Amino acid sequence: MDPEIPISVVDMGLIVDLGQQDGIVDVRLTFTAMGCPAMDFIMDDIRARLLQEAGVRQVNIEIVWDPAWTKARLSEDGIDIMRNWGISA
Repeated sequence: MDPEIPISVVDMGLIVDLGQQDGIVDVRLTFTAMGCPAMDFIMDDIRARLLQEAGVRQVNIEIVWDPAWTKARLSEDGIDIMRNWGISA
């Protein structure tokens, strides 16, 4: 969840790829900007949430910048949430 706007990382389009094998979850994650002040918070939140799932014993998170995040990555729900907060989407 974004700490400033109540929108999930999925609806925000921050999850680039997700895989799981033998209790290890690999997350490829992007952000809207390299200087995002919430990067650590969001990664900690993702890790903590996934570790609550049965059978998950490890979570690896890789930050990727290619492809770059754009508004096109927003889900339909994400677009609605952003617009309701007065943010152009």
